[in-house]
Amino acid sequence: MLQTLKVSTKDLAVGMYVSGLDRPWLETPFMIQGFCVENAHEIERVRNYCEYVFVDVTKSRVQDHPLLRQARSKARTSIPIKDIFPGRPLKAYPTTSEWKDESAQAWVVLDSLVDDVNSIFAHVSEGGNLNVIRLKKSVEPVVESMSRNPDACIWLARLKQHDQYAYQHSLSAAIWAVALGRQLGLPRHDLRSLAIGCMLMDVGKLRLNPALLNAPRALSEDEADSMREHVGHGVQIIRESGMMNQDVLDIVTHHHERFDGSGYPQGISGDEIPAFARIAAIVDTYDAVTSNRSHAPAISPSDAIKMLYQSRNIDFQAELVEVFIQAVGIYPAGTIVELTSGEVGVVVSEYRTRRLKPKIMMVLDSRKYRLREPKLVDLSEGGDDPNVPALAIARSLEPGAHDIDLSELEI
Repeated sequence: MLQTLKVSTKDLAVGMYVSGLDRPWLETPFMIQGFCVENAHEIERVRNYCEYVFVDVTKSRVQDHPLLRQARSKARTSIPIKDIFPGRPLKAYPTTSEWKDESAQAWVVLDSLVDDVNSIFAHVSEGGNLNVIRLKKSVEPVVESMSRNPDACIWLARLKQHDQYAYQHSLSAAIWAVALGRQLGLPRHDLRSLAIGCMLMDVGKLRLNPALLNAPRALSEDEADSMREHVGHGVQIIRESGMMNQDVLDIVTHHHERFDGSGYPQGISGDEIPAFARIAAIVDTYDAVTSNRSHAPAISPSDAIKMLYQSRNIDFQAELVEVFIQAVGIYPAGTIVELTSGEVGVVVSEYRTRRLKPKIMMVLDSRKYRLREPKLVDLSEGGDDPNVPALAIARSLEPGAHDIDLSELEI
């Protein structure tokens, strides 16, 4: 495993352990056996003698410096997925229903879930206990639908708009989590635990000041500390409900931990973070950045995927990030895309083996004028003329681009 990293003295930081110099130790006043940089004065002294130094990654006390985080990421070797979930049988899920057939059933179960979640959360916000039995019953049909074909629920979840971001976020995060769990091949009862855990991971925010949740700006340090208290509130709410599912508790407790130890509330890292919480961290972040929030606009799904990929083994476990990308693809259902022709459409379903060529509901022509009637195009089929390049996705667009409202589309 990599232990030393060549670092320009311009990038030297307090907490780094200097184990080597770009010149003999005897030509400098520093200790031959190495030293940990304690303050800015020591950094300046090193710069007076050296252009670069060698930093021992394992001995350095600083955790969140980008150079060290990247070094730790590169140094870690990949591990088999089965080793992340010991004792759990992993088995592939076949797609057993067509997207159009599944969407009709998914619509019913998601409508029911939305109504139940609104009622459950409203009861908790008024000081009542969490209705665990009702939540489990509502989640089960969604898990069943996702098991058959995840695209339908992913698409329909994009259509559900609620007054409170927290409600929408909990629903979407649960669906992303089940999609990831399905791709892993986790047993169905584990998919249910993932769904419930992600539905509830932010339930503690119901006990925070709404003005804090809806602040249209970056939070101050004190406000951020107050926001972090939602984790403790959430754990308390779940314990008061009598829920004993440890996987759900793990998600609520640790979904803000980060793989390199830079998260909260405990600052644990790597395998110390429960596996289901590592999944929750990925889907929580992905759904947040692809949604419009009070303080930040949404980014496109493909940009979100790039962000997750760049954060492998820094914020999130690399193996789980890669499986998530396999599960949802670069262009998941509901993604607005621009084609090589200049036309604009919405991804409605994906082939599990041809993720770059999904079915697209075309809504704008090449001049960006709205079509009189949306038309369904299957990019995997290609065109009739072999001399004409096949139509393909040029780029994904941010949610709401060109004022496209997914809820207005009739599939």
